[in-house]
Amino acid sequence: MSSTLEKYILAIITTDKTKAAGGTAIFICKTKEEMDFYAKNLEAILDGIAHGIGDDMYIVVKH
Repeated sequence: MSSTLEKYILAIITTDKTKAAGGTAIFICKTKEEMDFYAKNLEAILDGIAHGIGDDMYIVVKH
């Protein structure tokens, strides 16, 4: 059995800073449009997949 980490959160993008804390990059945006822009670009830059978690948060995950 392998002990390597295969799935993990690369970034959190949100408009509500009270919903994000922890040991990953957190991007706080002022608008939903800004949040969508960051999610799209970070998804490509980090080679991950952006998942919407409600109306005010994305997580970028490495699968």
